[in-house]
Amino acid sequence: MPVVARDGRFVYAQVISEVTAFLGLKESGAPVLGPAALAARADAVLGTAARLVRQLPDAALENVLPNRPRSWRVLAHHVFQIPVAFLEMEEKGTRLEYEVMVAPPPEDMRTSASIADFGEAVRERFARWWARSAGADFTQRVDTYFGGTSRHEMLERTVWHAAQHVRQLAALLESIGVAPERPLGAAEIRDLPLTDRIWDEG
Repeated sequence: MPVVARDGRFVYAQVISEVTAFLGLKESGAPVLGPAALAARADAVLGTAARLVRQLPDAALENVLPNRPRSWRVLAHHVFQIPVAFLEMEEKGTRLEYEVMVAPPPEDMRTSASIADFGEAVRERFARWWARSAGADFTQRVDTYFGGTSRHEMLERTVWHAAQHVRQLAALLESIGVAPERPLGAAEIRDLPLTDRIWDEG
């Protein structure tokens, strides 16, 4: 769990607005994009993810990521499990659980095609959720494994978290000489709280 510490105090570094308030920064840290724009970004991110996952060679799925003990297969599945955790919270009215977000792929999900098919199903589920939720109150507070936050902030976090991993998928393809088909560009990540760094430092 990432934290930001200062003068013997700390805050969980999960909600950007709480981090900026803790550090006394002028920026509010509140989402720049509204819920409708974030839902559209989510659709673009998940569509891109499914497309890139289909490009991953099955033989490479057990490769290990740079500086992290996670396989390409687990990363590819995780991209789609992030919105699954969000949707479970939204649809069931339960706390967003870390265990759901990091749940590993089923044992029988061993090919790029099967992971991408799962991703397309998640994308469709997300679209159905948004069709029901457009116009709802996204200032409402929700309970998560890292504390309370707003629905709006949780939606933004879901989008940028998935987007960061989609950028990593593109980098993995490039590392084996495969040109990513229409990866995320500046338009898809604009106004999301992402840095230029693709990988965690070892």
